Amino acid sequence: MAVVTDFRFMLEPASTVKRVPVPMPSRPSLSAALRALLPERCVFCGARAQPGEVCTDCWRDLPGRGRERCRVCAIPVASAQVCGHCLRDPPSYSHSVTAADYRFPLDAAIARLKYGPDLSLLAPLARLLTGAVRDRPAPDLLVPMPLSPAALRARGFNQAVELARLVAREIRAPLSLATAVRRRDTAPQASLPFDRRAGNVRGAFACETPVAGLRVTLIDDVMTTGATVEELARTLRSAGAADVGVWVLARTPRPD
Repeated sequence: MAVVTDFRFMLEPASTVKRVPVPMPSRPSLSAALRALLPERCVFCGARAQPGEVCTDCWRDLPGRGRERCRVCAIPVASAQVCGHCLRDPPSYSHSVTAADYRFPLDAAIARLKYGPDLSLLAPLARLLTGAVRDRPAPDLLVPMPLSPAALRARGFNQAVELARLVAREIRAPLSLATAVRRRDTAPQASLPFDRRAGNVRGAFACETPVAGLRVTLIDDVMTTGATVEELARTLRSAGAADVGVWVLARTPRPD
């Protein structure tokens, strides 16, 4: 398995670090702190639930969870085959996995995470995505969808990065935050008609670390037309990636 090294963070030599014992709180006090910080309400519907969790009814009724989808683009289909669109025009990525449909309450939760920002949603949303991919082979490298520097400054964080951190930790897969970068600012995809989205992101990405021969999986929150993940997947394949997959929290129906 490839080892990804990120030199952006330099640590002091161990000999210069003064080690100070820190007493750890007991499990009861940790639980009490969690209850004090997080309301005992479902993060989706507000019904009573464990702090920072999703209630049983919301998990069970989440739209599109567990439904049959195209193996390539994750669009809903009658059986788990490849849809006609992907047969006619195969994308640069080989497979996609989504946790659920981009419908209420997941769409509202993603909006709260991104624009609130309501960071209490990160853990339950990451668990939802991890549950959808748990039986998949672990990739050689996880790569979150990058934001442009301007968008990152405006939002303050990249939700795809934070989701990818939690998923990578759970499935024990290497994560690189340096591989994919946006070379230029682009208009928000959600602000554009579907037929202009591919042109909006064309040439927007660059691959900054070696990926030759690696099986790379992209992580993002929402996949709509697939134009953004297609452009990044094409960039990574051009850089030598052996395979590119896509894991997203939510998938919207493909426009006609």
